[in-house]
Amino acid sequence: MANSAQARKRARQADGQRSHNASLRSTLRTAIKRVRQAIEAGDKVAAQGVFQQSVAVLDRISDKKIIHKNKASRTKSRLSAQIKAIAAA
Repeated sequence: MANSAQARKRARQADGQRSHNASLRSTLRTAIKRVRQAIEAGDKVAAQGVFQQSVAVLDRISDKKIIHKNKASRTKSRLSAQIKAIAAA
């Protein structure tokens, strides 16, 4: 446990930041889940619309360094490829 006033304050701040980051991560997971549900439904137009919204969420969260920018890019790429595969099927 923190012994100095400074360390106690940093522990409080870290706890608040951790809960804020967890909230943002949850928002990210929900956005990705919505795209996957639209892809599974086979509705390409709806999937593209939801994908555009989730791209904004991915970019915003990667800019805040909650996730790495390469992970955001990789996720966008994979979701985009799955949406394109709907038309081929």
